[in-house]
Amino acid sequence: MQNFDFYNPTRIVFGEKSIARLDDLVPTDARVLVLYGGNSAERSGTLAEVRAALGARKLWEFGGIEPNPAYEILMRAVELVRTEKLDFLLAVGGGSVIDGTKFVAAAVSFAGDPWAILETFGSTVTDALPFGTVLTLPATGSEMNCASVITKQETLAKLPFMTPFVYPKFSILDPVKTYTLPPHQLANGVVDAFTHVIEQYLTYPTEGRVQDRFAEGLLQTLIEIGSKVVNEPADFDSRANLMWSATMAVNGLIAAGVPQDWSTHMLGHELTALYGIDHARTLAIILPAMLHLRRENKRAKLLQYAERVWQITEGDEDERIDQAIEKTRAFFESLGLKTHLSDYNISADEIDRLIQQLQAHGMTQLGEHQDVTLEVSRKVLEASL
Repeated sequence: MQNFDFYNPTRIVFGEKSIARLDDLVPTDARVLVLYGGNSAERSGTLAEVRAALGARKLWEFGGIEPNPAYEILMRAVELVRTEKLDFLLAVGGGSVIDGTKFVAAAVSFAGDPWAILETFGSTVTDALPFGTVLTLPATGSEMNCASVITKQETLAKLPFMTPFVYPKFSILDPVKTYTLPPHQLANGVVDAFTHVIEQYLTYPTEGRVQDRFAEGLLQTLIEIGSKVVNEPADFDSRANLMWSATMAVNGLIAAGVPQDWSTHMLGHELTALYGIDHARTLAIILPAMLHLRRENKRAKLLQYAERVWQITEGDEDERIDQAIEKTRAFFESLGLKTHLSDYNISADEIDRLIQQLQAHGMTQLGEHQDVTLEVSRKVLEASL
């Protein structure tokens, strides 16, 4: 196992009707900006619950944070915070709203052009406003980590940043808030969480036995509940397990002391930025080809994945690896996520453009061995057609 420093200060408040706990969690004298996405937060009654729980606190609201939160829109929130001298943020929504709130928190007092936060991947952030979250869409795990991904519409750049200054102070997780979500969003959440685990688990062995077993348990849970969550009427237990799995998938616990990949995500970000494909759906496109083409460096863990997650024990090594990759693809397809670029009318003619974007954003040495070069990325994209 590798050396590691694990730190996660986010308080989790989990359970039905937990939004009422905001009254205990937000300072009574706070000047609060509530950030949210579209009209669903209003229609579902979640914003009404938030307003009621915040009581007499001075409150401002900022809506319109869409999937793949846009830098240009978020800068309006930054200016509002600065103008009104607000001192606490509350994200009400899914990963995009939370990611956007993290950027606003970091940008308010940032010296210079706030886009530099993304260009330096968060290394230049020195402080941030405190904020909490009310999670309504489980998928990204942003409610319990210090990572964010922001898109600049002007240049079609979608870049991540990380800094310990943007851990949420608290996150409220009420599984009931997922009951009104449409099936495609639930499916996205399952696949997003699944791929988060894969990026930290399917690398190479380092005797991280605790992390491996945690990861395998999360993958098995998502496989067990995936179809039920997407295709059957809402029930508390399956939604609770989805919500907690998505949070645990990327809060740093299973990543401690083990190598990480994240190349599938980096290629997926370019597909979202250029073509507007949902983030999780880009992962479903890229991951099977990524695993197939990099099978030699991942052989030991792919065989472990085949046996422990999919119970594949028959056949030679290559046959077992092939079966595991195909079962992964079939799992995504069973939830309604297509797994080829052609399913989204993206042809081979677009690959040069995607490679140019990767190069422009410095994504030229990806993966746990930094061996996913532009040439390898091209092969992955070609295999994803």
